[in-house]
Amino acid sequence: MRAALVEAREAYESGEVPVGAVVVVGDRVVGRGHNQVEGLGDPTAHAEILAIGAASRSLKATRLTEASIYVTMEPCPMCAGAIVLARLSRLAYGCPDPKSGYCGSLGNIVDDPALNHRATVRSGVLEEECAALLSRFFADLRRRGTA
Repeated sequence: MRAALVEAREAYESGEVPVGAVVVVGDRVVGRGHNQVEGLGDPTAHAEILAIGAASRSLKATRLTEASIYVTMEPCPMCAGAIVLARLSRLAYGCPDPKSGYCGSLGNIVDDPALNHRATVRSGVLEEECAALLSRFFADLRRRGTA
């Protein structure tokens, strides 16, 4: 999760919502990503999507069955769906997202028995540190009057 926090801080410094993600096989990071929605002008440029894409390119594989993903905030429905489609075995996330999280908060795509793949989920990993970074980001936006 510490590596995902490094990515989240990079997003923060770029003016993006500070969410970071890393895909790991064993003890090796095979994909990294942080939110780049504004920078790329792409609503799908979420940390998880970018990290999964990087991992797929690194491993030359579309099925990441041996991999885990660490994300600083609970994935949204799009990212949760990508986790299922990539067949990641495990998801660990920092803080919940009660407004759009779909790995436990509003629903749970990654553990839906109707789908052909499920990932195990662990929430609350370095939760306070992950949540503090997001809180600071949105407080900065409010101070600048851009939130």
